[in-house]
Amino acid sequence: MQLNKTVKKYLMITFAAISYGAGVSLFIDPNNLAPGGISGLSIVINRLVPISTGVLFLLFNIPIMLLGAWKFGMKFIVSTLYATSIISVFTEIFNQVPPLTQQPLLGALFGGILVAVGVGFALRAGATTGGTDIIVKCLKQRKPHLKTGSIFLIIDSIIIGIGGIVFGNVETVLYSTISAYVTSQTLDFVLYGRDGAKMFYIISNSSEAITQRILNEMHIGVTHLYGTGAFKKEQKQVIFCVVKKQSAYKIEEIVKQEDSTAFMIISSATEIFGEGYKSYFGERL
Repeated sequence: MQLNKTVKKYLMITFAAISYGAGVSLFIDPNNLAPGGISGLSIVINRLVPISTGVLFLLFNIPIMLLGAWKFGMKFIVSTLYATSIISVFTEIFNQVPPLTQQPLLGALFGGILVAVGVGFALRAGATTGGTDIIVKCLKQRKPHLKTGSIFLIIDSIIIGIGGIVFGNVETVLYSTISAYVTSQTLDFVLYGRDGAKMFYIISNSSEAITQRILNEMHIGVTHLYGTGAFKKEQKQVIFCVVKKQSAYKIEEIVKQEDSTAFMIISSATEIFGEGYKSYFGERL
């Protein structure tokens, strides 16, 4: 069982490395983009010194991995060392292949997606792709409420600025910014999923009928809250429930059919933990 788990972990890291290397070598590097991270920094330095991007990526990661070993232990670093090494290998392999596009916008979009998928799957496997991943993981220990993609976006902005100075091209900065944003959004999607939902607060004289229909037809939990109307001082039963976005319209239909005069508040929820949604454990990557 443990062997299968380990094999699955390293297969996932290998897939992550292939995705990351393809994103850098086939889309980002050939279009002179530096969208952030150690890969972006490696691309910038590659234009200044005669060392390949893949080798620079490995060299920059050495001091950062020492930091990771100190903060997270050797078990964590073993998988990260594997990830970093094969990312370097696949980056070099894909460097031998002609780029898939010479259009900077396409390079920014698809390169950003592939890099984010690589980073995301590495994190889900319990490793990192090295570099800023480890720095972000350290920051997450101190600020766990921050989303991983948002932290990456801040760090990447600094590296994009450096790339703009080296390349001396405003368009490069703009395309790199697009790539960094795409990476940030894709990374949050890979790590957290599309768990957005709608929250309903319903006040109705037909609350029992509405509650039963939601329970029977929607198969979701319902909570009754109680309050007092300030004007008439009447006790009110408030129906509270949360439903995934794609099913929200069904609750609206139920309320309209049962009580067209019902008072209903609908708001958005960006993260939901608990049964039917995300687990409390293992999601804060």
